[in-house]
Amino acid sequence: MLDRRKFIKNTSVLSTLPFLPNFNFFKTTKKFIRTAHIGVGGMGKSDLKDTASHKNVKVVALCDVDSNALEEAGKLFPDAKKYKDYRVLIKEMSEDIDAVIVSAPDHTHAPASILAMENNKHVYCQKPLTNYVSESRQMKRLAEEKNLITQMGIQVHSFYDYKLATLLIQSGLIGKVSKVRAWSPKNWGYDGPKHTGADDIPQNLDWNLWLGTAQLRPYKEKIYHPAMWRKIEDFGCGTLGDMGVHIFDTPYNALQLDVPLTIKNKCRKYNSYAFPEKNFVEYDFPGTKYTTEKLKWIWEDGKGAPRRHKDLKLPNNDKLPLQGAMFIGENGKKLLLPHFMELPRFIENDEYKDFDVSTFVTNNQLSKVPVRDYDGESHLHYHQFIDACLGKDKCTAPFSYSAKLTETILLGVIAGRFPGKTLNWDSSNAKFREIEANKYLSSTYRNF
Repeated sequence: MLDRRKFIKNTSVLSTLPFLPNFNFFKTTKKFIRTAHIGVGGMGKSDLKDTASHKNVKVVALCDVDSNALEEAGKLFPDAKKYKDYRVLIKEMSEDIDAVIVSAPDHTHAPASILAMENNKHVYCQKPLTNYVSESRQMKRLAEEKNLITQMGIQVHSFYDYKLATLLIQSGLIGKVSKVRAWSPKNWGYDGPKHTGADDIPQNLDWNLWLGTAQLRPYKEKIYHPAMWRKIEDFGCGTLGDMGVHIFDTPYNALQLDVPLTIKNKCRKYNSYAFPEKNFVEYDFPGTKYTTEKLKWIWEDGKGAPRRHKDLKLPNNDKLPLQGAMFIGENGKKLLLPHFMELPRFIENDEYKDFDVSTFVTNNQLSKVPVRDYDGESHLHYHQFIDACLGKDKCTAPFSYSAKLTETILLGVIAGRFPGKTLNWDSSNAKFREIEANKYLSSTYRNF
């Protein structure tokens, strides 16, 4: 077994490229960004297409443990070199790539991203950034130490609706916010018995490489790849880690939150295998200039979420959007932010009210006409990353931000191991007051 530091030491290859001292150096020497893509099936294929749609991108390497996915991606970029092991890719092509896009399953996010950053590569990593708090902090620290361009893959962060909601909250439209309620009825949990037995590994899949740093286990058809891995502890982070990152992002960003003080998850008994099918998580955050002295945050997921509550009552007895967040402000003012492709709705005294966006347009913070087309916005987050690599822009979800957001999400996931118990988080020392919870902050990497 290897711990994280030994894994990085043993698998990193020192880059022969000069250390990148600042953005200006990169801006004056690069006209194209050469990208390598780790994980090119499913969401990875979408990431690949959106990144490559930037006119200054050259896709030079593709990597996937599934030969079928790799072959399909290779048809789109026949000149790109193909790999099944990201470690071999980074070793062999260190001098020929500028940025790495990590779109593999969650448990590979940190190992692949850290190895890329150890070799001085800019990194775009899908959400959630990591599976463990220790990994998030390490990735944030490494990106800062090496002055690298980084972005977490929360594409809606760059969408019109979410930017508008952030501007409305920070303009004081509903006053100081005392509470946020967020929800998703999705179920990326599993309350059934542990899966047993083993099935034949498909010829197209390298099971050892798919497991990566996770502990060895038998392959089960339709359980891990490409189906249920989000539900299983070693690989995903449940609904909270999947949809929670997207839906938390705008309130977290708009209110400029830090990590929480306390966390409690009301869910079924911990089963040491998979995530709960339903979660009700309560966070207490320290206040910011946009909130009251403390902020209460409530997250609900699973079938039937959210439960009825006066905070969520809409004018005209309207139905809540399937997924979304509600900001609770002062004097009966609220802002509803559906997820997604719907404009936020301002509510005051149980009535919908109009709001003025002209100042945001004048200040070039918003486009004049709302974008109502997903395809019209889906590329924005990726292009922002590439432009930042070229020295022409700044990323709005760098690891300095997204690591804290991910940490917040993961603390709620950990609380699911202690149903109904309040956990107290010591951010400065990165540990819980409750000693028994600290073992879930990191993991031992398998030597694969």
